[in-house]
Formats: sequence, C-alpha cells, structure tokens
Amino acid sequence: MMVGMPGDAAKVDRTIDVTLLENDEGQMLIESEPMDIKEGETIRFNITNKGELEHEFVLDTVERNAEHKIEMAKMDMEHDDPNRIRLDAGASGEVVWTFANSGTFEAACLIPGHYESGMHREVAVGDQMAQADVEYTSGTIKKIDAKAGKVTIIHGPLVNLDMPAMTMVFRADEAMVAKMAEGQDIEFVADRVKGKLTVTQMK
Repeated sequence: MMVGMPGDAAKVDRTIDVTLLENDEGQMLIESEPMDIKEGETIRFNITNKGELEHEFVLDTVERNAEHKIEMAKMDMEHDDPNRIRLDAGASGEVVWTFANSGTFEAACLIPGHYESGMHREVAVGDQMAQADVEYTSGTIKKIDAKAGKVTIIHGPLVNLDMPAMTMVFRADEAMVAKMAEGQDIEFVADRVKGKLTVTQMK
C-alpha cells in the first residue's frame, strides 16, 4: 500500500513539529506529538535535527523502509525523494505529504545503524470517524520543567485512564513542551507511555 503523495504546501491541514536527536543513553530518536493522521489529510512535517550527527526523515511503509535499510547498509546512498529529507546537525527542513490511504506506516532514519538505535516511529492513518473517537480533557498548565520533560496540569477527568479531576505531573516530549506556557488553557490527551503518564496530544 502506498503511503500517499507529495502534498500542496498551500493546502496544508496542519503542521507536526519533529525533532531528530541522540540522547545520553546512546539512543537516536524521532520526537514529535503522536503521528495520528486522518486519511486524506495534508501534513507539513517541520523537521529539526538537534543531534550532533547527520540524520534523515523518511515516510514510507514499514516493509519498504526495511528494504531500503538493507540497501543503505550496502551503500550509503543519498536520495532526493519528496517523502524524505536528510539534514546535517543543526539543520531544519520540511516534508509536505498527503496521506491518501489509511493504514500503519513509518517515519524512520535509514542511515546505517540509526534505525537500530531507535530512530523510527509509527505513523497511523485512519478515517475521520476513528480520529474523532479521541477524547480530549480540559486543563490549565501550572508548571513546566522543560529540562526534565515534565509539566504539571490542573485537569478535568481523564476518562481513558479512569482518573478523576486533579493536579498531576505528566511527561511530555521536547516538541510538545515547546508549545506549552505556564497558565495556558489546553485541551489534551494523556496516556501511559512506558509506564509514565504522558501528554500525547494537545490543542
């Protein structure tokens, strides 16, 4: 199944900020809000390489990425395709893409060794009805600890987690924290990610 087609930059539905980086544990990561996308939606991926190494961002099926990863291991080729971008350390760029088909796809870095170090994440494309099932909770941001990736939110009931209204500390990735401000009223979705309560979507 094809992941989609190049999008029209003048007809973007929304932007997803993406950060490429390495962490102190030796992992290589693609950080962003959850890549949950409606079928037919045109997304601008605003990508920044905050790592110390060259990285790339490739949108494709899991199977095609696996095939290309094998090819890249034999010869480190630099492609010039609309579904990918390669960025030097500190550089930024964008990929504008229209997701024509529903399904589970993948964003990944296929430079040898990078995928194996964790540089890949799921891209879930569904119909509008499935996307509408996500239930947002109202909240107010009380405190932000950007260095620790934590945010304290005074919030209403979290129905999906069966939790009442209270004030709690949540994890949030760097891209999410960058959109937050203390005192800001938000609508958000939280879930358990690796055992930690985490803000996964926000508007």
